[in-house]
Amino acid sequence: MESMSVEMVGYIGAFMTTAAFFPQTWKVIRTRNTHSISLAMYVLFTSGVCFWLVYGTMIESPPIVIANSLTLVLSSIILYMKIKEVKVQDTFKETR
Repeated sequence: MESMSVEMVGYIGAFMTTAAFFPQTWKVIRTRNTHSISLAMYVLFTSGVCFWLVYGTMIESPPIVIANSLTLVLSSIILYMKIKEVKVQDTFKETR
């Protein structure tokens, strides 16, 4: 396969997987509700995205770097809001 078409497949996959995060991130920002989201899953996922970003940088792959940079921002927003919600719940439990 020609190098340019291989790169294009990477860009298409990167676009699709990154775009899949926008609706969830927008919903969490809008509703401020992360109750049904697993904290452990988002910690692992966001950590994994960090490693993919480092890997993409090391092999100099623009689709991997771009997609994982954007996904890292989006998943970090959700993770931050989830951690914030857990802290509020823990504080509420302590005051009861």
